[in-house]
Amino acid sequence: MPNWKPVTPTTSPSRRPGPILSRLLAAPSRRERVTHVEHVPARQAGEARWPDWVDDLIISHLRNQGIEGLWEHQATAAELVHRGQNVIIATGTASGKSLAYQVPAVSAVLSGGTVLYLTPTKALAADQLRAVKDLKLAQTRAATYDGDTPPDERQWVRRHANYVLTNPDMLHRSMLPHHSGWSSFWRRLQVIVVDECHGYRGVFGSHVAQILRRLRRICGKYGSSPTFILVSATVSDPAAAAMRLTGLEMAEVTVDASPRGSTTFALWEPPLTDLRGEGGAPVRRTVTAETADLLSDLVIDDVRTLAFVRSRRAAETVSLIARGNLEEISPELPSRVAAYRAGYLAEDRRVLEKALRSGAIMGLATTNALELGIDVSGLDAVLIAGWPGTRASLWQQAGRAGRDGQDALAVLIARDDPLDTYLVHHPEALFGQPVEAIVLDPDNPYVLGPHLCAAAAEIPLTEDDLAVFGDAAEEVLDDLVRRGMLRRRPQGWFWTRRERAANLADIRGSGGAPIQVVESSTGQLLGTVDEPSSHTAVHTGAVHLHQGDTYLVELLDLDAGVALVSAEDPDYSTFARDVTEISVLESLRHHPLGPGELHFGTVEVTRQVVSFLKRRVQTGEILGEEPLDLPPRTLRTRAVWWTLPDTAVAPLVSEGLDLGGAAHAAEHAAIGLLPLFATCDRWDIGGVSTETHPDTDLLTVFVYDGHEGGAGFAERGFARAREWLTATREAIASCECERGCPSCIQSPKCGNGNEPLDKQGALHLLTTLLTPPPTP
Repeated sequence: MPNWKPVTPTTSPSRRPGPILSRLLAAPSRRERVTHVEHVPARQAGEARWPDWVDDLIISHLRNQGIEGLWEHQATAAELVHRGQNVIIATGTASGKSLAYQVPAVSAVLSGGTVLYLTPTKALAADQLRAVKDLKLAQTRAATYDGDTPPDERQWVRRHANYVLTNPDMLHRSMLPHHSGWSSFWRRLQVIVVDECHGYRGVFGSHVAQILRRLRRICGKYGSSPTFILVSATVSDPAAAAMRLTGLEMAEVTVDASPRGSTTFALWEPPLTDLRGEGGAPVRRTVTAETADLLSDLVIDDVRTLAFVRSRRAAETVSLIARGNLEEISPELPSRVAAYRAGYLAEDRRVLEKALRSGAIMGLATTNALELGIDVSGLDAVLIAGWPGTRASLWQQAGRAGRDGQDALAVLIARDDPLDTYLVHHPEALFGQPVEAIVLDPDNPYVLGPHLCAAAAEIPLTEDDLAVFGDAAEEVLDDLVRRGMLRRRPQGWFWTRRERAANLADIRGSGGAPIQVVESSTGQLLGTVDEPSSHTAVHTGAVHLHQGDTYLVELLDLDAGVALVSAEDPDYSTFARDVTEISVLESLRHHPLGPGELHFGTVEVTRQVVSFLKRRVQTGEILGEEPLDLPPRTLRTRAVWWTLPDTAVAPLVSEGLDLGGAAHAAEHAAIGLLPLFATCDRWDIGGVSTETHPDTDLLTVFVYDGHEGGAGFAERGFARAREWLTATREAIASCECERGCPSCIQSPKCGNGNEPLDKQGALHLLTTLLTPPPTP
């Protein structure tokens, strides 16, 4: 944790967002960086009331905290849960969703029942534990049960706690496999809270969906039928999303009746610099440097601010730069800025949260660890360094400011990336738009299979259980029997192996045992890298960064699961190059798109890292290329692809366009824009493009899910292809570079070193694809 020391908070007059933004724009050179300002109006409070069934004891304890009743959306959700109806409450940030589930949950405890609360992060569980304990109800025995819980305390929780706060990982690996030790808890379980459920998407969300189905089955064994209440930032079609996650019918509550101050929301694009990157492309000022400068100015102006960044390293860097800026002004100011991220000790994080609430810290650079519902009220401004991935996350982060009803400022600062560039120049894609649907696929056989094994190990599966796990369960069970994973008996399916079945499901999707990064001279374990990433991140000869220090990888031993490194300070960075081949196994759906065709189906991707480049840090000069001998990796997944016939591309060839470069550039830009239409990150997906693919005999561009069996992202792209590809074309066309740059067609993950690329060719190609054929 940074070596900051608390200072006495200053008392300053209320800061309105308009003047705050004006302060940031005081320098004339900055005014051109704001591409749009949106004013989100304040919302007046509705009438508060207490449902008739709420115990007077709960009401009196809540009134002691200044809560005089429930807003209408809170009361509606609580009523539904009280009547035994599963419900998802999907209202905005700071709308009091926690109280909506705490009231029926604590009521269940007072009636002799138990409550299970699930959250994706330990920090949020700790915050909610504090909120429950603040009620000071002797009947409520609340406790967290996670990887940090000591063994002796775990035994107490199993035997005595009636309000247990945990996460999907602990439920999957400990509570469900050892369900008999929790028999009393399951028997009395009345309410299950699934908090921040919009975070359960993609492969991780698919795993959580199956964990919840296993949980329902365990409850049934012990005779309970708990009511689910799901909690989320607003999601598209929340009832359908909740049903897909739990397998249960859901009511939804979406109308927000809580008060809210106004928000001024600015879109901000860092300027181009005089530097030149690959192919002479202009280099934009980094989002890290821009965010640190803005954070410094806000701290100087006594504006309590959170700066959200994308990585742990970026959090430390923004904090370090901001502290350096402030040191030049006053020696007391640097102590008012700190970083907050995973990896700090829990007690250090609690100290930082308290210092931010009190005003001892005015500026905190944080990863999305503070995006979720941890109480850090009293903030004036939020800086968002780069598109956070979804509109839901954008509003979740922006909503951290203004939580006490005061007005707030939010600033989205664009990275040098196609999607970020598109969004700051197309505000209509952000404002007035519904947030994304939760994309997950519980029927993915690579997800479903391991959980059926885990379920059979918990309690042998029967025919009646098939309905719980979905339509694909029977076919997957037959495959598991053929592979010897399960045995079929007249009574059902049985797990007969010695190893723990829960270990088969890698719910975080890391793809196998991690590679340990070890310093060769000392044997010290520096950290781990997931196995798929090791081929590009810690291959032999790679330059590896760890906590600001530089290491050179001496050897990557995949069999031993270790990468040996030594401390070095080379003047170059390394960049892995790979060869990717893709074959079409099955087209599941297709339809015409312009003169071409759009497909969605199953593909097999074979990727092999074959070499790495050495690139001088200061100039970007290529110093050389060295071969690598790494095994290929094969992935069976889902993809969306489009083709164009020879008759459509012949005119482009006659104009002298490089078809291969055009398709490659269109592929990069399409990957960059898909996260706007599917709830994913560009690192969750991959792509291949070719002038003539052997399986189609046509120019073909593929975008595929980077997870075994697929994650639902390509399918979402297929469903919204015209919008997605239209936005891709607009992003390329609106970029001010001449030949292509990271803001439009260059990709940070291209295995071919961003060669060849043809910006104008990509525009012509996409225009051709999106032009309807003439009516006969």
